[in-house]
Amino acid sequence: MRYLYTLLMYLATPLIVLRLLTRGMRYGNYHQRWPERFGIFKAPDLRGSIWVHAVSVGEVNAAEPLIKALRQDYPNAPLVVTTVTPTGSARVQQLFGNSVFHVYLPYDLPFSVQRFLRQTRPRLALIVETEIWPNLYFGCYRRGIPLMIVNARLSGRSLRGYAPMRALLRSALRCVRQIAAQSRTDAARYRLLGADPAQVTVSGNLKFDMPVPEGAPEAGEAFRQQWGRLRPVWIAASTHEGEELAVLEAHLEVLKRLPDALLLIAPRHPERFRLVEHAVRSLGFSMTMRSTDRIPGESHQVFLIDTMGELMPFFAAADVAFVGGSLVPIGGHNVLEPAALSRPVLVGPHTFNFEEITLALIRGGGAKRVLLSEALGGAVLDLLQDGTRCKHMGRQARIVFDSERGAVGRVMGLIDRMLQE
Repeated sequence: MRYLYTLLMYLATPLIVLRLLTRGMRYGNYHQRWPERFGIFKAPDLRGSIWVHAVSVGEVNAAEPLIKALRQDYPNAPLVVTTVTPTGSARVQQLFGNSVFHVYLPYDLPFSVQRFLRQTRPRLALIVETEIWPNLYFGCYRRGIPLMIVNARLSGRSLRGYAPMRALLRSALRCVRQIAAQSRTDAARYRLLGADPAQVTVSGNLKFDMPVPEGAPEAGEAFRQQWGRLRPVWIAASTHEGEELAVLEAHLEVLKRLPDALLLIAPRHPERFRLVEHAVRSLGFSMTMRSTDRIPGESHQVFLIDTMGELMPFFAAADVAFVGGSLVPIGGHNVLEPAALSRPVLVGPHTFNFEEITLALIRGGGAKRVLLSEALGGAVLDLLQDGTRCKHMGRQARIVFDSERGAVGRVMGLIDRMLQE
């Protein structure tokens, strides 16, 4: 199965190169880093490094408290952080600067994997969440590099999608020394996929241990002072195609009852910024953008956050937070960011990427599920008009967030034992 998989990967290489060309047009300096995708890059002496792979922005954010703990406990070990997406790369730079060595993860071709491992020479590999690359896993196994999946999650949808490759993935997972799952459900799914039950443990979700960025609450308060302290404000964060129109229609409904209300909208992907701007203007809203005016004025009805990595201060500035990727079958995004700032959370019906966290917030009274996009405006309006309920939900969201903390300590215990072995 692995030989067949590798043959298919080689056959797909022309398509991979075409994808690189397409992405290079979208991201300015991306062309300069193409060789990294094939394991070709200049690196300092990284012998004995600890390597953390986080595919994109969400995984980088989840790994932040773990990477900081690794820097503190193993100050002499070089830290290598890989991502797949340019936005993930930008987030690594924003969070850690030059204190870690960042490179793109190579494509899962044997020669690319071998070059990467020769360059980085890790003594431990930590894969965040759900990245299973057979040649990479076998490459680590052959070199005696202990491999651990941390914050491991596996949705029912992904488990079903992996069915045709289950034999191959079972072999790859047997190369893994430890799987630290987010929940009992995730642990059970990894076992169903073929992981050795003795290697699977439940450590909790690293995202509960993420720090609230220093100054975020104060920045949020400063924003409120500038656009009107008493204005009702809600945020639609990490939205996708098929959601922005529903969000804007919901805001039209809100404005009928609260004409001074402000919507902060943050599309998930930068390539959608311009499309969302056109949609907002076509519906006749008075709007401005983060990249131009920085802060909305009292006359603006919509503020487009067309920058990356700035959500937390805007969550702090909002009264209510809707988390996107949930009105469409994307699976939802991180509901913990607004919860950490004591903000009530609204989500759509599709939250399979964060199902247990979302359910915990709903059961704890800190979140509400909106089953239909047409009901979003009413749900937002109910909270904006009922300040007591809004604050109560926010407090409950923070209580749930605090009660689940501690995953970093549990994962670090597993890492310590593995390195001692």
